[in-house]
Amino acid sequence: MTASVHNQPQDTVAPSRSRRALVAGSVGNFIEWYEFGVYGYFATVIAANFFTPEGGSDVEALIKTYASFALAFFFRPVGAALFGRLGDRIGRRPTLVLVILLMTGATTLIGLLPTYATLGAAAPWLLTLLRVVQGLSAGGEFGGAVSIMTEFAPPGKRGLYGAWQSFTVALGLLGGAGVAALLTLLLTQADLDSWGWRLPFLLTLPMGLAALWLRLRIEETPAFTRTHGEPGEAPDRLHRPDHPDRQEQPGRGPRLEVPVSGPAVAPGPGELARAIALGAGRLMGWSAAGYTFLVVLPTYLQSTLNASFRQALLATVLANLGFALAILPAGALSDRIGRRPVMTAGAALVVALAFPLLNLLQDPAAPTTAKGLAVLAAGAVVGLMAGPGPAMLAEMFPTRVRCTGLGLSYALSNAVFSGCAGLIITELVKRTGDADIPAYYVAVTCAISVAALLTLRGDDHRRSLRD
Repeated sequence: MTASVHNQPQDTVAPSRSRRALVAGSVGNFIEWYEFGVYGYFATVIAANFFTPEGGSDVEALIKTYASFALAFFFRPVGAALFGRLGDRIGRRPTLVLVILLMTGATTLIGLLPTYATLGAAAPWLLTLLRVVQGLSAGGEFGGAVSIMTEFAPPGKRGLYGAWQSFTVALGLLGGAGVAALLTLLLTQADLDSWGWRLPFLLTLPMGLAALWLRLRIEETPAFTRTHGEPGEAPDRLHRPDHPDRQEQPGRGPRLEVPVSGPAVAPGPGELARAIALGAGRLMGWSAAGYTFLVVLPTYLQSTLNASFRQALLATVLANLGFALAILPAGALSDRIGRRPVMTAGAALVVALAFPLLNLLQDPAAPTTAKGLAVLAAGAVVGLMAGPGPAMLAEMFPTRVRCTGLGLSYALSNAVFSGCAGLIITELVKRTGDADIPAYYVAVTCAISVAALLTLRGDDHRRSLRD
């Protein structure tokens, strides 16, 4: 028979430890999404350097570039399973140290990689291999970072602390867009195509070393220590009903997301798989709309609407600015009124606004200011989903499988709906000639997310994380 799982008391953590964990968890996300943003922003340049042998078309090269982009995302679930398992067994801290080393090394090597003109057919294969390593490390990054942020979060601030994961995603994308825009101002197009595109990738080396230093200074989370025991204490002691940390809390109800048999026993494979699928469904709108509006937009504007590279980057900067401005307030609001109303509102607004937004961008007579405000608003709506999202996932899984469960939910959603966004949109626009394809894509995925988000419990934000 399935037993109810009751909440454990919220750990009281010194504010300095919480802040240190927040910074250490956030910095890896910044680097990860800075690089993924840079790759998206320089997709046309990378296509010309790595995927355009003599006689190949620009569209074919761009599709191959996005295929490499998508491949990295499909290795995220593998990384989430591998590093999530490590994070749930040996700890959040050592896992986060390992993934930042892998991400930094692979990204730096991309900046040093010879192009097709120099290395021939081996160049795109080496680029793809490095993208695979990035995908593996990125898959492990989310689960470990969100676990450490939410498990160190003070009472009543789990949504806000988890929102920093999404906020540093926005900062990373903005950082990548800012560096790309700066290079277009300082370099000629010929220099940018020849060697300038390498600089953003090489910048990750000093950033990665700083992140490594920060992560080496953090401690293991109280939740992980409690479930696995302090040095010299057998973990099995913690699972006895008479252990102080196993006492039920008055007024606390059972959690329904992943019921388990007995106290602190990890859910079975079937139960865990169902919870992961549900988590991915709740995130799919965020994944699809986020990457469509924040990363794919510049290439769409150039290839479909004939915008200049600088105009496309400006639109992307505005979208990412709106995204960044909404994330932390959305996370804090979800600590007050719950994850469900905030995230559902964001997904529903994307469904309602997708076509009007795209039609405005397509209208050559529309004022530039109106277009700028539209992409700013589009980013802000995605932020309503991204702010509470990490905390929502952390609340779905107990400590013993939290890294694995939330990491796989996020990775699977991103692999299918983010990593394939550019490939799907570019290919469908090419085949159909329909410029509204991006609106169809985000509207359908967000509509499905609305249905999945409505299954959330309304009071999960008030409950302690489960062991």
